Amino acid sequence: MSILNVKNYNLIRTNYHLMKVDEKEVLFHIPSSSVFELSGESSKVLRQLENEEDIDPGHVEILEEFRELDILGAKFFLKEEPTKIETFPAKALVLNVTSGCNLSCTYCYKEDLTSLKNSGDMTLEIAKDAIDLFFKESPYLPEYSITFFGGEPISNLPLIKEIISYANDFFGSKGLGIGYGMTTNATLLTDEIIHYLHDNKVDLTVSIDGPEALHNKTRVYEGGKGSYERVVKNLSSLLSIYQDRTVGARVTLTRGVTDIEAIWNHLRHDLNFKEVGFAPVTSGESDMFNLSDRDLSKVFDGFRVLADDYIAEAIKGNFNGFSNLHRTVTDIHEGRKKKLPCGAGVGLLSVSYKGDIDLCHRFTGSEYPSFGSVAKGLDKKALSTFLEKRANDKGTDCQTCRIRNLCAGGCYHESYIKYGTPEKSVLHYCDEMRDWIDLAIYAYVKIKAGNPEFFTKYFK
Repeated sequence: MSILNVKNYNLIRTNYHLMKVDEKEVLFHIPSSSVFELSGESSKVLRQLENEEDIDPGHVEILEEFRELDILGAKFFLKEEPTKIETFPAKALVLNVTSGCNLSCTYCYKEDLTSLKNSGDMTLEIAKDAIDLFFKESPYLPEYSITFFGGEPISNLPLIKEIISYANDFFGSKGLGIGYGMTTNATLLTDEIIHYLHDNKVDLTVSIDGPEALHNKTRVYEGGKGSYERVVKNLSSLLSIYQDRTVGARVTLTRGVTDIEAIWNHLRHDLNFKEVGFAPVTSGESDMFNLSDRDLSKVFDGFRVLADDYIAEAIKGNFNGFSNLHRTVTDIHEGRKKKLPCGAGVGLLSVSYKGDIDLCHRFTGSEYPSFGSVAKGLDKKALSTFLEKRANDKGTDCQTCRIRNLCAGGCYHESYIKYGTPEKSVLHYCDEMRDWIDLAIYAYVKIKAGNPEFFTKYFK
Protein backbone atom coordinates (compact mmCIF):
# COMPACT_ATOMS: atom_id res chain seq x y z
CA MET A 1 0.00 0.00 0.00
CA SER A 2 1.42 3.43 -0.97
CA ILE A 3 1.73 6.29 1.42
CA LEU A 4 0.85 9.98 0.97
CA ASN A 5 3.75 12.41 0.83
CA VAL A 6 3.23 15.06 3.48
CA LYS A 7 5.16 17.58 1.38
CA ASN A 8 2.09 17.87 -0.84
CA TYR A 9 0.13 19.34 2.06
CA ASN A 10 0.98 22.74 3.51
CA LEU A 11 -0.12 22.97 7.13
CA ILE A 12 -1.61 26.39 7.95
CA ARG A 13 -0.69 26.55 11.63
CA THR A 14 -2.11 30.04 12.06
CA ASN A 15 -5.64 28.70 11.51
CA TYR A 16 -5.91 26.33 14.46
CA HIS A 17 -5.04 25.98 18.12
CA LEU A 18 -4.99 22.68 20.03
CA MET A 19 -6.05 22.28 23.64
CA LYS A 20 -6.56 19.46 26.12
CA VAL A 21 -9.77 19.53 28.14
CA ASP A 22 -9.76 16.63 30.57
CA GLU A 23 -9.10 13.63 28.32
CA LYS A 24 -10.38 15.33 25.17
CA GLU A 25 -8.23 17.01 22.55
CA VAL A 26 -10.07 19.93 21.02
CA LEU A 27 -9.24 22.10 18.06
CA PHE A 28 -10.10 25.79 18.14
CA HIS A 29 -10.72 26.72 14.52
CA ILE A 30 -9.47 30.29 14.35
CA PRO A 31 -11.14 31.48 11.10
CA SER A 32 -14.62 30.61 12.40
CA SER A 33 -14.07 30.82 16.20
CA SER A 34 -15.48 27.29 16.42
CA VAL A 35 -14.45 24.39 18.64
CA PHE A 36 -14.17 20.80 17.42
CA GLU A 37 -13.43 17.67 19.43
CA LEU A 38 -10.81 15.64 17.58
CA SER A 39 -11.12 11.90 17.15
CA GLY A 40 -8.10 9.79 17.90
CA GLU A 41 -7.41 9.34 14.19
CA SER A 42 -7.79 13.05 13.41
CA SER A 43 -5.44 13.93 16.25
CA LYS A 44 -2.91 11.37 14.99
CA VAL A 45 -3.01 12.73 11.42
CA LEU A 46 -2.59 16.31 12.62
CA ARG A 47 0.46 15.31 14.68
CA GLN A 48 1.92 13.58 11.62
CA LEU A 49 1.40 16.74 9.59
CA GLU A 50 3.05 18.84 12.28
CA ASN A 51 6.02 16.46 12.42
CA GLU A 52 6.20 16.21 8.61
CA GLU A 53 5.63 12.47 8.70
CA ASP A 54 4.06 10.50 5.86
CA ILE A 55 0.30 9.93 6.05
CA ASP A 56 -1.47 6.61 5.60
CA PRO A 57 -3.61 6.79 2.42
CA GLY A 58 -6.59 5.59 4.42
CA HIS A 59 -6.73 9.03 5.99
CA VAL A 60 -7.53 10.97 2.81
CA GLU A 61 -10.99 11.84 4.20
CA ILE A 62 -9.44 13.44 7.30
CA LEU A 63 -7.04 15.41 5.11
CA GLU A 64 -9.97 16.64 3.04
CA GLU A 65 -11.77 17.79 6.20
CA PHE A 66 -8.66 19.71 7.23
CA ARG A 67 -8.49 21.24 3.77
CA GLU A 68 -12.12 22.39 3.99
CA LEU A 69 -11.27 24.07 7.29
CA ASP A 70 -8.27 25.83 5.68
CA ILE A 71 -5.92 23.95 8.01
CA LEU A 72 -4.33 22.49 4.89
CA GLY A 73 -3.85 24.49 1.73
CA ALA A 74 -1.67 25.63 -1.12
CA LYS A 75 0.03 28.20 1.10
CA PHE A 76 1.41 28.26 4.63
CA PHE A 77 -0.48 31.47 5.42
CA LEU A 78 -3.82 32.64 4.08
CA LYS A 79 -4.28 36.38 3.75
CA GLU A 80 -7.92 37.36 3.96
CA GLU A 81 -9.63 39.72 1.58
CA PRO A 82 -9.64 43.38 2.72
CA THR A 83 -12.75 44.49 4.57
CA LYS A 84 -14.82 47.28 3.04
CA ILE A 85 -17.08 49.33 5.31
CA GLU A 86 -19.57 51.49 3.45
CA THR A 87 -22.69 51.29 5.60
CA PHE A 88 -23.13 51.99 9.29
CA PRO A 89 -26.15 49.98 10.51
CA ALA A 90 -26.13 51.30 14.07
CA LYS A 91 -28.61 49.70 16.43
CA ALA A 92 -27.24 51.37 19.58
CA LEU A 93 -27.11 55.09 20.28
CA VAL A 94 -25.20 56.57 23.22
CA LEU A 95 -26.46 59.99 24.27
CA ASN A 96 -24.05 61.86 26.55
CA VAL A 97 -26.81 63.87 28.19
CA THR A 98 -24.47 65.80 30.48
CA SER A 99 -20.79 66.34 31.24
CA GLY A 100 -21.52 67.07 34.89
CA CYS A 101 -21.00 64.61 37.73
CA ASN A 102 -21.46 64.83 41.48
CA LEU A 103 -18.47 62.52 42.00
CA SER A 104 -14.82 63.10 41.30
CA CYS A 105 -13.50 59.57 40.78
CA THR A 106 -9.75 59.71 40.66
CA TYR A 107 -9.37 57.40 37.66
CA CYS A 108 -12.14 58.87 35.49
CA TYR A 109 -11.26 58.86 31.77
CA LYS A 110 -13.96 61.36 30.74
CA GLU A 111 -12.11 64.31 29.26
CA ASP A 112 -15.14 66.60 29.21
CA LEU A 113 -16.08 65.89 32.83
CA THR A 114 -17.22 68.86 34.90
CA SER A 115 -18.89 69.45 38.23
CA LEU A 116 -22.68 69.63 38.31
CA LYS A 117 -22.73 73.41 38.56
CA ASN A 118 -20.48 73.74 35.49
CA SER A 119 -22.01 70.91 33.50
CA GLY A 120 -22.70 71.00 29.80
CA ASP A 121 -26.15 69.57 29.19
CA MET A 122 -27.59 68.18 25.98
CA THR A 123 -30.71 69.88 24.67
CA LEU A 124 -33.84 68.06 23.57
CA GLU A 125 -33.33 69.42 20.05
CA ILE A 126 -29.89 67.79 19.79
CA ALA A 127 -31.26 64.54 21.20
CA LYS A 128 -34.12 64.53 18.67
CA ASP A 129 -31.72 65.26 15.81
CA ALA A 130 -29.48 62.43 17.02
CA ILE A 131 -32.38 59.97 17.06
CA ASP A 132 -33.50 61.09 13.60
CA LEU A 133 -29.95 60.62 12.26
CA PHE A 134 -29.64 57.30 14.07
CA PHE A 135 -32.76 55.96 12.36
CA LYS A 136 -31.76 57.41 8.99
CA GLU A 137 -28.55 55.37 9.06
CA SER A 138 -30.33 52.17 10.17
CA PRO A 139 -33.92 52.23 8.93
CA TYR A 140 -34.44 48.48 8.54
CA LEU A 141 -33.75 47.08 12.00
CA PRO A 142 -36.58 45.60 14.10
CA GLU A 143 -35.40 47.16 17.36
CA TYR A 144 -33.02 49.81 18.65
CA SER A 145 -31.45 50.88 21.93
CA ILE A 146 -30.50 54.17 23.51
CA THR A 147 -27.99 54.40 26.35
CA PHE A 148 -27.83 57.47 28.58
CA PHE A 149 -24.34 58.45 29.62
CA GLY A 150 -22.53 61.29 31.37
CA GLY A 151 -21.05 62.55 33.71
CA GLU A 152 -23.77 61.23 35.91
CA PRO A 153 -26.79 60.96 33.57
CA ILE A 154 -29.38 61.08 36.36
CA SER A 155 -28.29 64.66 37.05
CA ASN A 156 -30.12 65.51 33.80
CA LEU A 157 -33.16 63.33 34.44
CA PRO A 158 -35.68 65.86 33.06
CA LEU A 159 -34.05 65.55 29.63
CA ILE A 160 -33.94 61.76 29.88
CA LYS A 161 -37.69 61.74 30.50
CA GLU A 162 -38.27 63.95 27.45
CA ILE A 163 -36.05 61.73 25.29
CA ILE A 164 -37.84 58.56 26.38
CA SER A 165 -41.22 60.12 25.62
CA TYR A 166 -40.03 61.25 22.19
CA ALA A 167 -38.29 57.95 21.33
CA ASN A 168 -41.29 55.86 22.42
CA ASP A 169 -43.51 57.84 20.04
CA PHE A 170 -40.87 57.94 17.27
CA PHE A 171 -40.18 54.20 17.16
CA GLY A 172 -43.61 53.10 18.32
CA SER A 173 -45.30 54.90 15.42
CA LYS A 174 -43.17 52.79 13.09
CA GLY A 175 -43.94 49.53 14.87
CA LEU A 176 -40.31 49.20 16.01
CA GLY A 177 -38.89 48.26 19.39
CA ILE A 178 -36.82 50.63 21.49
CA GLY A 179 -34.96 49.81 24.70
CA TYR A 180 -32.96 51.92 27.13
CA GLY A 181 -29.88 51.55 29.27
CA MET A 182 -27.90 53.67 31.69
CA THR A 183 -24.66 53.51 33.64
CA THR A 184 -25.00 55.33 36.95
CA ASN A 185 -23.02 55.90 40.14
CA ALA A 186 -26.35 55.36 42.01
CA THR A 187 -25.80 58.24 44.43
CA LEU A 188 -28.69 60.35 43.09
CA LEU A 189 -31.30 57.59 43.01
CA THR A 190 -34.56 57.95 44.90
CA ASP A 191 -37.52 55.59 45.08
CA GLU A 192 -39.43 57.85 42.72
CA ILE A 193 -36.60 57.86 40.16
CA ILE A 194 -36.11 54.10 40.45
CA HIS A 195 -39.81 53.44 39.86
CA TYR A 196 -39.77 55.74 36.81
CA LEU A 197 -36.73 54.00 35.31
CA HIS A 198 -38.17 50.56 36.04
CA ASP A 199 -41.58 51.41 34.58
CA ASN A 200 -39.87 52.65 31.41
CA LYS A 201 -37.72 49.53 31.17
CA VAL A 202 -34.38 51.27 31.54
CA ASP A 203 -31.66 48.68 32.15
CA LEU A 204 -29.19 49.85 34.76
CA THR A 205 -25.52 49.22 35.39
CA VAL A 206 -24.09 50.54 38.65
CA SER A 207 -20.46 51.61 38.92
CA ILE A 208 -19.20 50.17 42.19
CA ASP A 209 -15.72 48.89 42.97
CA GLY A 210 -16.32 46.42 45.80
CA PRO A 211 -16.31 46.57 49.61
CA GLU A 212 -16.26 49.98 51.27
CA ALA A 213 -12.48 50.22 51.74
CA LEU A 214 -11.79 49.46 48.08
CA HIS A 215 -14.67 51.50 46.65
CA ASN A 216 -13.82 54.60 48.66
CA LYS A 217 -10.19 54.60 47.52
CA THR A 218 -11.18 56.13 44.21
CA ARG A 219 -14.95 56.73 43.95
CA VAL A 220 -15.23 59.94 45.95
CA TYR A 221 -17.12 63.22 46.05
CA GLU A 222 -15.36 66.45 45.13
CA GLY A 223 -14.34 67.00 48.74
CA GLY A 224 -12.75 63.55 48.93
CA LYS A 225 -15.46 61.77 50.91
CA GLY A 226 -16.18 58.22 49.79
CA SER A 227 -19.49 57.46 48.07
CA TYR A 228 -19.95 53.85 49.24
CA GLU A 229 -22.43 54.55 52.04
CA ARG A 230 -24.81 56.47 49.77
CA VAL A 231 -24.52 53.91 46.94
CA VAL A 232 -25.32 50.94 49.18
CA LYS A 233 -28.24 52.74 50.82
CA ASN A 234 -29.80 53.40 47.40
CA LEU A 235 -29.03 49.89 46.16
CA SER A 236 -31.40 48.39 48.69
CA SER A 237 -34.35 50.14 47.05
CA LEU A 238 -33.02 49.68 43.54
CA LEU A 239 -32.62 45.92 43.73
CA SER A 240 -35.94 45.42 45.49
CA ILE A 241 -37.81 47.42 42.83
CA TYR A 242 -35.82 45.91 39.93
CA GLN A 243 -36.46 42.30 40.91
CA ASP A 244 -37.70 41.39 37.43
CA ARG A 245 -34.82 43.16 35.61
CA THR A 246 -31.11 42.50 35.92
CA VAL A 247 -29.01 45.24 37.48
CA GLY A 248 -25.34 44.73 36.76
CA ALA A 249 -22.32 45.93 38.73
CA ARG A 250 -19.39 47.40 36.84
CA VAL A 251 -16.06 47.22 38.68
CA THR A 252 -13.09 49.30 37.59
CA LEU A 253 -9.88 47.51 38.54
CA THR A 254 -7.00 49.85 39.24
CA ARG A 255 -3.68 49.45 40.99
CA GLY A 256 -4.39 48.09 44.46
CA VAL A 257 -7.99 47.16 43.61
CA THR A 258 -7.31 43.58 42.50
CA ASP A 259 -8.80 41.26 45.12
CA ILE A 260 -11.24 39.68 42.69
CA GLU A 261 -12.70 37.11 45.07
CA ALA A 262 -13.36 39.67 47.82
CA ILE A 263 -14.97 42.08 45.37
CA TRP A 264 -17.04 39.30 43.80
CA ASN A 265 -18.27 37.87 47.10
CA HIS A 266 -19.29 41.30 48.36
CA LEU A 267 -21.12 42.42 45.22
CA ARG A 268 -22.65 39.10 44.26
CA HIS A 269 -23.49 37.66 47.67
CA ASP A 270 -23.58 40.55 50.17
CA LEU A 271 -25.22 43.15 47.93
CA ASN A 272 -27.03 40.62 45.66
CA PHE A 273 -26.12 41.90 42.21
CA LYS A 274 -27.20 39.35 39.61
CA GLU A 275 -24.27 40.16 37.32
CA VAL A 276 -20.79 41.53 37.96
CA GLY A 277 -18.39 42.69 35.27
CA PHE A 278 -14.78 43.80 35.68
CA ALA A 279 -12.92 46.46 33.67
CA PRO A 280 -9.13 46.29 34.21
CA VAL A 281 -7.32 49.60 33.67
CA THR A 282 -4.03 49.05 31.85
CA SER A 283 -3.56 52.19 29.80
CA GLY A 284 -5.17 55.08 31.64
CA GLU A 285 -3.70 58.55 31.32
CA SER A 286 -2.36 58.42 34.88
CA ASP A 287 0.06 55.53 35.27
CA MET A 288 -0.51 55.51 39.01
CA PHE A 289 -3.86 53.78 38.38
CA ASN A 290 -2.74 51.36 35.67
CA LEU A 291 -2.45 47.71 36.66
CA SER A 292 1.12 46.47 36.73
CA ASP A 293 2.10 43.10 35.25
CA ARG A 294 1.94 41.68 38.76
CA ASP A 295 -1.51 43.21 39.29
CA LEU A 296 -2.74 41.75 36.00
CA SER A 297 -1.46 38.33 36.98
CA LYS A 298 -3.36 38.58 40.27
CA VAL A 299 -6.51 39.69 38.45
CA PHE A 300 -6.40 36.75 36.04
CA ASP A 301 -5.79 34.35 38.91
CA GLY A 302 -8.99 35.68 40.46
CA PHE A 303 -10.82 35.35 37.15
CA ARG A 304 -9.84 31.67 36.99
CA VAL A 305 -11.46 31.08 40.37
CA LEU A 306 -14.66 32.74 39.19
CA ALA A 307 -14.48 30.72 35.97
CA ASP A 308 -14.43 27.48 37.95
CA ASP A 309 -17.61 28.59 39.70
CA TYR A 310 -19.16 29.70 36.38
CA ILE A 311 -18.55 26.23 34.94
CA ALA A 312 -19.80 24.38 38.02
CA GLU A 313 -23.00 26.44 38.17
CA ALA A 314 -23.58 26.15 34.42
CA ILE A 315 -23.42 22.37 34.64
CA LYS A 316 -26.09 22.61 37.34
CA GLY A 317 -28.16 24.79 35.00
CA ASN A 318 -27.44 28.17 36.61
CA PHE A 319 -25.74 31.38 35.43
CA ASN A 320 -23.44 32.62 38.20
CA GLY A 321 -23.32 36.23 36.95
CA PHE A 322 -19.66 36.46 35.82
CA SER A 323 -20.45 38.62 32.79
CA ASN A 324 -16.89 38.89 31.40
CA LEU A 325 -16.62 35.15 30.87
CA HIS A 326 -20.25 34.82 29.79
CA ARG A 327 -19.70 37.30 26.93
CA THR A 328 -16.59 35.51 25.70
CA VAL A 329 -18.22 32.07 25.91
CA THR A 330 -21.11 33.57 23.93
CA ASP A 331 -18.68 34.67 21.20
CA ILE A 332 -17.33 31.12 20.97
CA HIS A 333 -20.76 29.49 21.09
CA GLU A 334 -21.99 31.73 18.27
CA GLY A 335 -18.75 31.43 16.28
CA ARG A 336 -18.25 35.17 16.06
CA LYS A 337 -15.58 36.48 13.76
CA LYS A 338 -14.55 40.04 14.46
CA LYS A 339 -12.69 42.30 12.10
CA LEU A 340 -13.16 45.17 14.56
CA PRO A 341 -12.93 45.00 18.36
CA CYS A 342 -16.42 46.36 19.02
CA GLY A 343 -19.39 48.01 17.36
CA ALA A 344 -18.14 51.57 17.82
CA GLY A 345 -18.69 53.55 14.64
CA VAL A 346 -20.61 50.72 12.95
CA GLY A 347 -23.23 49.23 15.26
CA LEU A 348 -23.02 52.12 17.73
CA LEU A 349 -23.02 55.88 17.45
CA SER A 350 -22.10 58.17 20.34
CA VAL A 351 -23.25 61.77 20.50
CA SER A 352 -21.77 64.36 22.84
CA TYR A 353 -23.93 66.89 24.67
CA LYS A 354 -22.83 69.40 22.01
CA GLY A 355 -24.02 67.15 19.19
CA ASP A 356 -20.67 65.84 17.96
CA ILE A 357 -20.56 62.22 16.76
CA ASP A 358 -17.69 60.41 18.44
CA LEU A 359 -16.23 56.96 17.86
CA CYS A 360 -17.66 55.96 21.25
CA HIS A 361 -18.51 57.60 24.57
CA ARG A 362 -14.89 57.19 25.75
CA PHE A 363 -13.75 59.70 23.11
CA THR A 364 -16.30 62.34 24.04
CA GLY A 365 -14.41 65.49 25.03
CA SER A 366 -11.06 64.17 23.83
CA GLU A 367 -8.84 65.83 21.23
CA TYR A 368 -9.46 63.00 18.79
CA PRO A 369 -11.55 64.30 15.88
CA SER A 370 -15.28 63.63 15.79
CA PHE A 371 -16.92 61.98 12.80
CA GLY A 372 -19.42 64.69 11.98
CA SER A 373 -22.28 66.06 14.04
CA VAL A 374 -26.04 65.74 14.26
CA ALA A 375 -26.28 69.13 12.52
CA LYS A 376 -23.96 68.30 9.58
CA GLY A 377 -24.47 64.55 9.45
CA LEU A 378 -22.20 61.54 9.82
CA ASP A 379 -18.80 61.90 8.11
CA LYS A 380 -19.01 58.54 6.39
CA LYS A 381 -15.83 58.94 4.35
CA ALA A 382 -13.67 59.68 7.40
CA LEU A 383 -15.33 56.96 9.46
CA SER A 384 -15.02 54.26 6.79
CA THR A 385 -11.37 55.22 6.19
CA PHE A 386 -10.60 54.83 9.89
CA LEU A 387 -12.53 51.58 10.33
CA GLU A 388 -11.09 49.97 7.21
CA LYS A 389 -7.57 50.89 8.27
CA ARG A 390 -8.13 49.35 11.70
CA ALA A 391 -9.76 46.26 10.19
CA ASN A 392 -7.13 45.62 7.52
CA ASP A 393 -3.80 47.16 8.52
CA LYS A 394 -2.94 44.87 11.39
CA GLY A 395 0.69 43.94 11.93
CA THR A 396 2.09 40.45 11.80
CA ASP A 397 1.49 40.00 15.54
CA CYS A 398 -2.26 40.18 14.98
CA GLN A 399 -2.40 38.42 11.59
CA THR A 400 -0.91 35.24 13.03
CA CYS A 401 -2.43 35.41 16.53
CA ARG A 402 -4.80 32.62 17.52
CA ILE A 403 -7.32 35.04 19.03
CA ARG A 404 -7.27 37.55 16.18
CA ASN A 405 -10.94 37.03 15.36
CA LEU A 406 -12.13 37.46 18.95
CA CYS A 407 -9.83 40.28 20.03
CA ALA A 408 -9.44 42.14 16.71
CA GLY A 409 -6.67 44.29 18.09
CA GLY A 410 -8.27 45.52 21.31
CA CYS A 411 -10.05 48.65 22.52
CA TYR A 412 -9.78 51.82 20.42
CA HIS A 413 -9.58 54.07 23.45
CA GLU A 414 -6.87 52.02 25.14
CA SER A 415 -4.87 52.29 21.93
CA TYR A 416 -5.49 56.04 21.80
CA ILE A 417 -4.26 56.55 25.36
CA LYS A 418 -1.35 54.14 24.99
CA TYR A 419 -0.09 55.15 21.55
CA GLY A 420 -1.77 58.48 20.80
CA THR A 421 -3.95 56.96 18.07
CA PRO A 422 -6.81 54.43 18.01
CA GLU A 423 -5.49 53.04 14.73
CA LYS A 424 -2.93 50.74 16.40
CA SER A 425 -3.62 47.36 17.94
CA VAL A 426 -3.17 47.06 21.71
CA LEU A 427 -0.26 44.70 22.31
CA HIS A 428 0.81 45.14 25.92
CA TYR A 429 -1.27 42.29 27.41
CA CYS A 430 -1.60 39.84 24.51
CA ASP A 431 -0.41 36.83 26.51
CA GLU A 432 -3.08 37.45 29.15
CA MET A 433 -5.74 37.79 26.44
CA ARG A 434 -4.69 34.51 24.84
CA ASP A 435 -4.88 32.82 28.23
CA TRP A 436 -8.32 34.36 28.72
CA ILE A 437 -9.64 32.97 25.43
CA ASP A 438 -8.16 29.56 26.30
CA LEU A 439 -10.04 29.73 29.60
CA ALA A 440 -13.28 30.53 27.75
CA ILE A 441 -12.73 27.65 25.33
CA TYR A 442 -12.11 25.34 28.29
CA ALA A 443 -15.33 26.56 29.94
CA TYR A 444 -17.30 26.12 26.72
CA VAL A 445 -16.13 22.53 26.21
CA LYS A 446 -16.76 21.59 29.86
CA ILE A 447 -20.29 23.03 29.83
CA LYS A 448 -21.09 21.57 26.42
CA ALA A 449 -20.20 18.13 27.77
CA GLY A 450 -21.81 18.57 31.18
CA ASN A 451 -25.02 20.45 30.35
CA PRO A 452 -25.56 21.55 26.73
CA GLU A 453 -29.03 22.84 27.65
CA PHE A 454 -27.31 25.74 29.45
CA PHE A 455 -26.72 27.34 26.06
CA THR A 456 -30.37 27.00 25.09
CA LYS A 457 -31.46 28.60 28.36
CA TYR A 458 -29.02 31.49 28.68
CA PHE A 459 -27.84 32.29 25.15
CA LYS A 460 -30.19 34.23 22.90
